[in-house]
Parts: sequence; structure tokens; C-alpha cells
Amino acid sequence: MNLPDDLSIGRASRSEIDTMAEWAAAEGWNPGLRDAECFYAADPEGFWVARADGAPVACISLVNYGGAFAFLGFYIARPDMRGRGIGYALWNEAMAACPAATIGLDGVVDQQDNYRKSGFVLAHRNRRYGGTPKNLGSDRQGLIPLTPDLMDNLRIYDRHCFPAPRDAFLEKWLTCEGQMALAAQENGTITGYGAIRPCRSGHKIGPLFADSPEIAARIFDSLVTQAPNGPVFVDPPEPNEAAVSLARARGLEPVFETARMYQGPAPAQPLDRIFGITAFEIG
Repeated sequence: MNLPDDLSIGRASRSEIDTMAEWAAAEGWNPGLRDAECFYAADPEGFWVARADGAPVACISLVNYGGAFAFLGFYIARPDMRGRGIGYALWNEAMAACPAATIGLDGVVDQQDNYRKSGFVLAHRNRRYGGTPKNLGSDRQGLIPLTPDLMDNLRIYDRHCFPAPRDAFLEKWLTCEGQMALAAQENGTITGYGAIRPCRSGHKIGPLFADSPEIAARIFDSLVTQAPNGPVFVDPPEPNEAAVSLARARGLEPVFETARMYQGPAPAQPLDRIFGITAFEIG
């Protein structure tokens, strides 16, 4: 290791989280325009930076969802500071401070062996699909905008699909400027929901949760009307064949994939209801 003499590691400030998002954009990860403020709402203490000469040189996030589950992302070293062990030092300090019994991550596939050495086990792959949507259906039956009176029921639905409560995050994520969120409802019961947001390039859908492929397709087709002139991206878990088929049927092609891995007991998620994860950075 060749660590800088003045290296310090600590929690990121709010402005440094903006820097983390810019670094992610430079890596080609195409974050949403409002991702930083939404991620901050999930866990203000969940973002770390290593600093040298008073400036950030590496970053990582370890968003803690109530103590039992956390998600790791934004693991980036500034290009001119790579190969010096800074990222590894930051990793160790952030991991040591995390109390969660289970930690998940979506890592680039060529780093899978390194994550395995730190105790992470492959669960499945998530594959990003992107392109200009086509072959859209016209059925919008049962779809309604997500309004404040639906939030209690939506949080309950989300809890069936995500491993931990994330109320503060959802409140921000689903109402942030530029985002659009829709729910499917049948006899007063939520049967699926999805959100779309503007990104550096095009729009991303996430999450997209639904009780059936038909409901997922209706939500998808309605959401993409917000992006008539640009590419749309969605990140289905590879084991959900219906989700992959939906993306392909709408003309989207695979552009990127990650390895979903867990340290600790893997959560029992209903992958057949997950047609698009929320974000690679926070699960």
C-alpha cells in the first residue's frame, strides 16, 4: 500500500455525496439527476469518503436499513489515486462500522472474486436493459398516481419485495422533482407499483414491483410515456424470466450486468415480483 500521509476517512458531507454521484456518472453508471438527495434520505450516515490534501479521493456507501440489512454501493476511487490501497482502507473502516447482519451489493462482475474474499456470496445477476421502448400496450386499467393517501399501503407492499423497511427513502424517492410513480390497484389493494426518473442519459425505471407480468407490463407501458424521446433503462433480476421477457418485448437490449451478492444470510426476496430493482447503488 502507498497511502497518503494525510489520509483521513469519515462520513461524507451532503455536498460530497453530490461528488460521489458525479464520479458514478464518470464511470458510466448513469445515475438519476436527483439520486444523491434521495439516497441521502435513506441514511444520512451511510456515505463515506477518504480524503487527502483536503479533498475526496475515494468513496463508498453503506446504507443501513434499520440495523438488520444494509446495502453497499458507490465504491469508487478517484482515477489518479487508484492502486494505492485507499479504497481498501475505506472499505475496511466502513464495513467495521456497519452493524447489519446482512449486507448486499450489486458489483461489477469482474470484481466478484474480490467481493467473495470479503465474505460475499453470489445470489444472482441483475442485468440492465436499455433502448427506446416499442410495442407498448394500451391497457392502463387500474393504474393510479401515487398520492400521499396511498403511502401507508405502498410501504406495506414494498416491504414484501424489499428486505427491510425504507420509509424515509420511499417518501423522498417517489415524490422527488422529475420522478413519476404509479400504482396498480384492484379492489382497493395495491398489486404493483413503479417509478421512473430522469438520468444523465434518458430515464430509468426502478423499482418495478408487481404481482404478475401483466400488471408489470401495464405499469411499464404507462411510465415510459414520460420518456418519449430518449432511452429507457430497467434492471430486472436475471432469474425472473418474465421480467427479462418484458424488457426484450419492449425492444430493450442488455447493456450492463451486476453480481448481486450478500455477506450474511441472503434475504428471501420474491424475485418473481421484482421486474426492476430500485437502483444498483442502494438495492
